[in-house]
Amino acid sequence: MNPTLLPVACELFTQWQRARGSRLEPATRPFSRGWEDLLEDAGLVSATDRTDAERDAYLLATHGWIEIKSMRFKAHLLDRIVIPLAAEPRWREAFGFVPPSDEEARLIREFVWEPPLTFLRDARLNIPFAELRRFNDFLQHNVGERPLVPIKERSLEIFGDEKRLDELARSSAVFGEGRLTPEMFRCFIVSEPLPWTPGANPAGPIIIIENAATWHSYCRYNAECKLFSAVVYGCGNRFLDGIRSLNDIFTALGGPRRVFYFGDLDPQGLFIPKTASARAQALGLPAVEPHLWSYRQLLAVANGRGQPYDGAPLSSEHCDWLGECAEPASQLFAASQRLAQEHVGWEFLQHKTGMD
Repeated sequence: MNPTLLPVACELFTQWQRARGSRLEPATRPFSRGWEDLLEDAGLVSATDRTDAERDAYLLATHGWIEIKSMRFKAHLLDRIVIPLAAEPRWREAFGFVPPSDEEARLIREFVWEPPLTFLRDARLNIPFAELRRFNDFLQHNVGERPLVPIKERSLEIFGDEKRLDELARSSAVFGEGRLTPEMFRCFIVSEPLPWTPGANPAGPIIIIENAATWHSYCRYNAECKLFSAVVYGCGNRFLDGIRSLNDIFTALGGPRRVFYFGDLDPQGLFIPKTASARAQALGLPAVEPHLWSYRQLLAVANGRGQPYDGAPLSSEHCDWLGECAEPASQLFAASQRLAQEHVGWEFLQHKTGMD
């Protein structure tokens, strides 16, 4: 097969090459990229494009070009794409990667770096000297007096490319403990904002829905029943990083209010809100509470129609987050079953007049 003909492979190679640079020294860890981020960067956002990209990803994996990491306890959902170290020569050859000379290594060894960059002389990095020099140039100009800005804004200033600094911070060994941090360049990584739809009950609580289909159905339901001031799309794991967006939602709604959550009844579906609640409270935001009515309906409607899962069992701490639904959820997991929240869909909701 020819990966140069696959859009998702072309974007993955571009990002791999940016992270590795032009040098051929062996890397110490495989390059990986989050699936959703990769699709967004490649512009593969339509349903058809996403389906084709997923098909191509499995094809690449079958032929040994990549490894696929599925979401924990959701084997049917892609989480990350990894280029194994052993496959990197194949990628170079397929895309015509040109081996560099030794001049790059000599320049890096002999250059007079700013103090935070002196580790570069002895580090084995796959980043071109020209890019490293841009870091040095920036650090020479009263960096401590610069305001903190989003990382892509700083990246555009340093590299003329709004994505490059973010890619290096997430994927390159030049960033990490004892090396560089975004704060050194007076910037920070910005999490994706949480999409949300305002409701007709401005004083009501907000509800966060894990998956897109159920979010859409709850938006339709709330338009009729006017129970929530907002219906927020948690977007699965992205809710963990997007928890700060609650502040923006509260501002738009006129102030803080209770925050409810409804997601899948499986280990990851409970890990997300439990962890997000702890992060929210650390930021001075309201705790994330289970929307018990929704979980009760899910347990009742899907009774006997659970899907099997073979992941590790949940700790009682996570089940306890469900309050009165903790015990039936524990029994579900003990039977190696999970429940998708889509069981509580529009056909079910349209016949309900409230959530008492």
